[in-house]
Amino acid sequence: MEYTTKLKLTLITAKAKDQPKLKFTSLMHLLDVEYLRECFVELQNHKAPGIDRRTKESYSAAEIATALAQTVADLKAHTYRPQPVRRVFIPKANGAMRPLGIPTVMDKTLQLAAAKILEPLFEPLFLNMSYGFRPHRNAHDALKAFNHMVMGQKMNWVIDADIKAFFDNVNHDWLMKCLEQRISDPNFLWLIRRFLKAGVMNGRICESTVHGTPQGGIISPILANIYLHYVLDLWFEKKLKPALRGYAGIVRYADDFVIGAQHRQEADRVLKGIRERCAQFGLTLAEDKTRILEFGRFAAENASRRGRSKPGTFTFLGFTHYCSQTRDGRFAHKVATDRKKFTASLQRQKVWLKSVRNRLKLAAIWKTLVVKMQGHYQYYGVSGNFDGIRSYYQETERQAYKWLNRRSQKRTRNWDSFRNYLERYPLPRPKLAYAFYNTW
Repeated sequence: MEYTTKLKLTLITAKAKDQPKLKFTSLMHLLDVEYLRECFVELQNHKAPGIDRRTKESYSAAEIATALAQTVADLKAHTYRPQPVRRVFIPKANGAMRPLGIPTVMDKTLQLAAAKILEPLFEPLFLNMSYGFRPHRNAHDALKAFNHMVMGQKMNWVIDADIKAFFDNVNHDWLMKCLEQRISDPNFLWLIRRFLKAGVMNGRICESTVHGTPQGGIISPILANIYLHYVLDLWFEKKLKPALRGYAGIVRYADDFVIGAQHRQEADRVLKGIRERCAQFGLTLAEDKTRILEFGRFAAENASRRGRSKPGTFTFLGFTHYCSQTRDGRFAHKVATDRKKFTASLQRQKVWLKSVRNRLKLAAIWKTLVVKMQGHYQYYGVSGNFDGIRSYYQETERQAYKWLNRRSQKRTRNWDSFRNYLERYPLPRPKLAYAFYNTW
């Protein structure tokens, strides 16, 4: 059997599972031309270019063969130097701008290759509380885990925490120490540090990177999980929880996490400990987004006793979480589409409809709109949020009627004719896609 990198990774994965304390001493040799070619093919098509303005599609077969061979030669000679990432900004729901870093195609290829090596080494070490950017786990699983925490544990308080600009503030030295817990190959560690120090091209100005790992880099999610595994997850489970007298649990999705606690005093203690722990590793909590609130089956009763009409709510993973009741009066933890996310989604859709109404044929517009709606249902169509996706359907229907009537200067349809069109070419009706009913 040919001893390819793919086979070697399979063997490494098995060894990493069986020996969680083993350090891997030789990884750099895995980055050969054939493996990099496979990673290049795996890159997503039609993505934004880096600073060299090259896309994946722009490379001919001969060009990519030459480029990959040169990259491997540079790695062996220790002369490989990633190009700075191209900085772009995308709007956030709150009106702020989120910075993204776009590497070149060749750097993306090498980042993907390194990430696929890091994942099997660290995945067996990661704890069950973490859900972001992990195989066979997603945001719905994190939401379900939190739902089960609220409904099945003695949880009366929730810490809604947010790490301020996490990806921009990762400490490189601490991250390298985290990687050294599993890797002792100096050449592979040298490559990771090169990625971290690649720099950022902001317009025509190249800025050095002394800390942080750019959002948009393929390797950034696995590096973030490794960093937070040692900084937060292990510390919370092994050191903080045993010192508490009541229940405490955490659900983390990348750098977004919530913590449930049984007692208010211990919730204060946990939050204080997290602030100190983050400061030790170069991170800070966003104070305007971090708070402790009463949440759980006794929250409504306590709020009424204190003169408030209902308990507080908070947002996690695009959903507003609130305390409610079933039809027979039992406590229920429910979610609804976050209002800011809902508004932003409709605004993006409006801009898109307005931009394509005269550029594309109606059939093409309709086909893409159907895909967009199905994607919305697939994420937001969770237990208890049918009203949210139904409102999205109704607003989308109104948007379609408004902007498709503006394909020409004359109004082309009234509501009756539009209804007839919908009967022939229906938009997908709202449908729940994910259930996190309690099963204990």
